[in-house]
Amino acid sequence: MTKSHPSASQPSTPTAEPAETGCAGGLTVLDPLPGLPGPADAPEDGAAGTADGPGAPPGTVQDRLAGRLSDITSLHEHTERLARARGLTATLDAVLASGAALLGAARGVLVTLLPGGGPGQPVGLGLDRASLGALETVPTEQSLLARLLREQDRPDQLHSVDLAEDPAVGGRLRELAVHLGLGGAYGLPLATDEDGPLAAAVWFYDRPAEPTDCQRELARHYCGIAAPLLAKQLEADRTRRTTEALRRGLLPDHLPQTPGLRLAARLVPAGLDRSSGSDWYDAIPLPDGTVGLTVGSVSGDGPGAGPGSAPGAAAAMGRIRAALRAYAVLEGEDPVSVLGDLELLLKTTEPTRTATAVYAWIEPEERRITLAGAGHCPPVLVGRYGAEFVETSLSAPLGMLACWEAPGVDLTAARGDTLLLYTEGLARRCGPTLHAGQANLRRAAADAPRDVRVDPARLCAHLLAVCPAPDTAPATDDLLLLAARFE
Repeated sequence: MTKSHPSASQPSTPTAEPAETGCAGGLTVLDPLPGLPGPADAPEDGAAGTADGPGAPPGTVQDRLAGRLSDITSLHEHTERLARARGLTATLDAVLASGAALLGAARGVLVTLLPGGGPGQPVGLGLDRASLGALETVPTEQSLLARLLREQDRPDQLHSVDLAEDPAVGGRLRELAVHLGLGGAYGLPLATDEDGPLAAAVWFYDRPAEPTDCQRELARHYCGIAAPLLAKQLEADRTRRTTEALRRGLLPDHLPQTPGLRLAARLVPAGLDRSSGSDWYDAIPLPDGTVGLTVGSVSGDGPGAGPGSAPGAAAAMGRIRAALRAYAVLEGEDPVSVLGDLELLLKTTEPTRTATAVYAWIEPEERRITLAGAGHCPPVLVGRYGAEFVETSLSAPLGMLACWEAPGVDLTAARGDTLLLYTEGLARRCGPTLHAGQANLRRAAADAPRDVRVDPARLCAHLLAVCPAPDTAPATDDLLLLAARFE
């Protein structure tokens, strides 16, 4: 194992080398590598002599320039592919695949450096999960990836002609090389001056081999371009994870256990870079043994709000949900009063926002349900013989009119019935229009197998699975389900 080019002390045993993809590396034709002529070095037509000296075969320089142009074209194609990658996962996959293509390697593994130090979850090319797990068992002092992630004394490159026979490679890595059929290896760090080490990648050949000087130069140029792009993706991913964690922290971490009532909820949040609102759900145990259930959705900073308003909407969702819990404790058995108080708060403290909501007061022993909705999708009551909408009166969302007012709805459920509350995002994902999506959702609930309908958690998972998006576009709305089954 060496950190740069092989030293003179390395064994001179002949090894099979991968097919050379080109004979130069660089970004522009005007920036030749040492020993490689640029356009200014090319002789004019008919001129005697070449860069290889007098008497060199005609066309040698032209052939080398053609090879250089091919290298530059290949590098350009791979960097364009990298620039088109969307998201951290796609970027890591692109780095692995392009690096393998430039080096003529078959397989590879890449890890990013975690914020607290140490390698993260490995990403593989041509390696299954079991193989990646086996590579994770290599001790840190033997790991090629760990060396490339060092803050100090980080090598520019690492390579081994034959991992299984390399005395500089630790015993565990040699053992895995034999087990996994790994031959030669070549690794590079991905780092920037500003951020330091970001990730490390090692590519493997299926036989004893090493890349040519030209292949190494191409790979180093590519990783130099990829590193700053990867830095931006890593920063965006950390911001997204932090924001999503804070957002989930605004929602219940568990649902209450109430005799006679089984509860389950599923939330698939849309990315805050695409969404313009934020959904909530809650199950509130009340002092008299009853339960208040609610789902709702807060829109952004007024009409026409775009994705940039999503973080603000998520924060507003947390404030509104907290207020609704207080109103539910004070007057939970009157859903109309609860939503009326919430509407007054919204207009007073969040004047540029609107919200849709449904609130249901449930008495588990008697299976009584009293609910009211404000511009929200009608709940679905799933029973033994099908599923029906609980039609709430038509009303505007909270914050839209001078004064919100709508009557409540009273009903009694049968033992074994499940009340299903959901937000508009799920309905729109279940059909081409809102009404069609609601109908498809009701039909899917009615047609669910019996063993699914008796378990609210399985019912939620089933409905999310059978009501996919009508297209492959990323979700712009949260997908939310809250199910309550009467035992």
